Amino acid sequence: MSSITIPEHYKSLLGLYDTQKAIGLIKTIFQEKLCLALHLKRVTAPLFVRHGSGLNDDLNGVERPVAFDVPCLDGHAEIVHSLAKWKRYALYKYGFRPGQGLVTDMNAVRRDETLDNLHSIYVDQWDWERVITARQRNLEFLKDTVRDIVDAVCATSDELRWKFPALKKIRLSRDVTFITTQELEDLYPGLTPKERENAFAKKHGTICIMQIGGKLRSGLPHDGRAPDYDDWALNCDILFWHKPLGCALELSSMGIRVDAGAMRRQLAEAGCPERAELPFHKMLLDGTLPLTMGGGIGQSRLCMLLLGKVHVGEVQVSLWDDETVQACRDAGIELL
Repeated sequence: MSSITIPEHYKSLLGLYDTQKAIGLIKTIFQEKLCLALHLKRVTAPLFVRHGSGLNDDLNGVERPVAFDVPCLDGHAEIVHSLAKWKRYALYKYGFRPGQGLVTDMNAVRRDETLDNLHSIYVDQWDWERVITARQRNLEFLKDTVRDIVDAVCATSDELRWKFPALKKIRLSRDVTFITTQELEDLYPGLTPKERENAFAKKHGTICIMQIGGKLRSGLPHDGRAPDYDDWALNCDILFWHKPLGCALELSSMGIRVDAGAMRRQLAEAGCPERAELPFHKMLLDGTLPLTMGGGIGQSRLCMLLLGKVHVGEVQVSLWDDETVQACRDAGIELL
């Protein structure tokens, strides 16, 4: 059985019909605000990439992609985990310039995901990426971008509450509190990384945890991060305190991407320097690919946050074990 939390006395603020209507509005309104804030153009994106191209996202480095043979190509393809690397290649191929970016609807299958209230094997997110300059590769530029995204989230919530009065009790903080993973460990040395996130988000509401990847002074990582897309010194997660579940809800993983120096360092630290010979990695190391920043923003996660839902299955259609389905049914939680 997947791990599931059933909050006491939970009742959805919207019925099924209004939930579906609200999901559609959220996806339309937020994408428009995100594009305006970050100067993004919508593009189409792949569901799968060639095996061995180096374009698939390795996430924490242990997840297995769903793969299948393609007889007419005499090869194999992999369903994407995310589009972190493909987006950077697309910016180069399409001729985007500094200050310009792209956004796309990303749909993925993550077969090894551990299922719970917030995680599904089906992933839907806005994947965005934009070209930056060398002078913008710094924490202040990262923080400014985080604030723009949070403003877009809160503005979407404002519009939604006017359309659905039942949602007026959902209020998000526009003020973002920034903290590094090392500062978080120093603040809560006796807690696990997830417990630290929950404690800090409960206190501050909207938080941004920076510098994820590699090991902390304790010798342990805060969380896993693939070595060949985010610069571990210039990345972050955006989290909101989600009152219905009583936990921090991670909405976005993002960051300034590796340049050639950061990629070499991180591949060596992760023990996989051989990746430098893959096509994507060669293009990055020889300067063909532009400097970029980008991330993913969970569509179902955003719907959960803005609608006060307690299970991701309330806002997306996926697969769940029989025990989870029954537990939700008994609690009056309607899975789509």
